[in-house]
Amino acid sequence: MDKSYSSAADAVADIGDGASLAVGGFGLSGIPHNLIGALLAQGAGSLEVVSNNCGIDGSGLSVLLAAGRIRRVVGSYVGENREFARQYLHGELELELTPQGSLAERLRAGGSGIPAFFTPAGVGTLVAEGGLPWRYHRDGTVAIESPAKELREFNGHWYVLERSIVCQFALVRAARGDLHGNLIYHASTRNFNPLCAMAGQITIAEVEELVQPGELDPEHIDTPSVFVQRVVEVGDVGKQIEKLTTRSRTTSTIGDAIQ
Repeated sequence: MDKSYSSAADAVADIGDGASLAVGGFGLSGIPHNLIGALLAQGAGSLEVVSNNCGIDGSGLSVLLAAGRIRRVVGSYVGENREFARQYLHGELELELTPQGSLAERLRAGGSGIPAFFTPAGVGTLVAEGGLPWRYHRDGTVAIESPAKELREFNGHWYVLERSIVCQFALVRAARGDLHGNLIYHASTRNFNPLCAMAGQITIAEVEELVQPGELDPEHIDTPSVFVQRVVEVGDVGKQIEKLTTRSRTTSTIGDAIQ
C-alpha cells in the first residue's frame, strides 16, 4: 500500500478545528517542522496538543502557539518558551503538566490498547493529589485545577493511576521511511517520535528520505508501518540548534593542546 503524499499541505489538509495531536520531538530535536508549518498555513485552530514541550520561541509548536491556534497542551515542561509561559500564566492556554516518563508511557499505552496503568511517579505530590493549575483566570487565580487520581498499594508501595493517551492525529519526523510507512529515526531524534506515532489514530510522518518497500533493513525499523497512515518526503533542510555553546579558540590554547 502506497501511503505517500505529494506535500505536507496535502497530508494535513483534513485536520480540523479542535483536533487532538500527538507531536514528536524533544526541544528542537526530531520536530516535524514541515508538517507544523503546513498546519499553520492550513488554518486549523483550538487544537489540543500532546507533546513533551512546545519547542522554543519562533520554532516548532511555538509557531502555532504564537498564532493562537492551540487551546490545550499536555506536556512535561514549559522549558525556555516565553510565549508558552506567558499564555499559560495569563489564562490563554490550558496546560496539563505530567511527569516525562508518565507521558511517554501514556502515549505507548494508548498505542498498545491499554486504557490505564499504575506508576509510582507523582505519588505524594500534586500530580496524584490534585490541585495543579491547569488554567488560570486573567487575574492570576486558578480557573481549572487537576483532579485527584486513584491510588493503590501493591507489595507495600503506593502507585497512582495514569490514563493512556490516544489522539486523532500524530505528527512525527523520521530520517528514512518507505512507501508502506515503515520509519527509521536518527540517533536522538528517536525521542518521543515512536511513542507519538503509536498514539495517533491517523499518524502522519515527514521523512528526509523516502524509499521503496524492501529498501529498509527490517532489523533497523523503529516504527512499523501498522502505526503510520501517511508519509511525505521533505528532504534534509537543515536543523536548528536549541543552545549553541562554544568557547574561543586561541593560538596558545591550540598549541598547548598539540603539546
